[in-house]
Amino acid sequence: MLYPAQFIKDKDSDFYVVIFPEIPEALTQGKTIEEAKIYAQDALITALDFYFEDNRPIPLPPERELMEDEEYISLPLSVWAKVLLLNTMLEQKVNQSDLAKRLHKPRQEVQRIINLEHTTKIDTIVDALHALGKETKLSLI
Repeated sequence: MLYPAQFIKDKDSDFYVVIFPEIPEALTQGKTIEEAKIYAQDALITALDFYFEDNRPIPLPPERELMEDEEYISLPLSVWAKVLLLNTMLEQKVNQSDLAKRLHKPRQEVQRIINLEHTTKIDTIVDALHALGKETKLSLI
C-alpha cells in the first residue's frame, strides 16, 4: 500500500522534512531527498503503531493524484494486512478475545497477530480476516 508523503525543504537547516497528510503523527527528515525517503517508511510504521496501541482506526491512503512535492511511500504487505485487520476489527467492534474465539486460538496469539513489531505469516493474517468475514485478494499493478 502506498501513502503519499510530502517532502518539504527546510530553509533554515537545508534538511528535507517529510510529513504524511493522512497520518500526521508520522514525521521525519533527512539531509537529502534520498535519505528522507529511507527514513519515511520507518516513520510511517512507527506512527501506525500508535494507532494500534490506542485501538484507533487507521486512515487509509487517499485515491488522488500526487501533488508536486509528494512521493509515495510503500508499506510492507504484512504491515498493510495488519492495518486492514485492525480497521476491520474496529469497524465490526470485535475485540482480541472475540477474534481469538473465532480463530480457536489463545488471546495471546491474537495479540501477536495485531502487533506491528511481531513478524506474522501473511496466511495467519488472512485467516483472521476470513474469521471476520472478509475475503482477500492479491493483485499486481
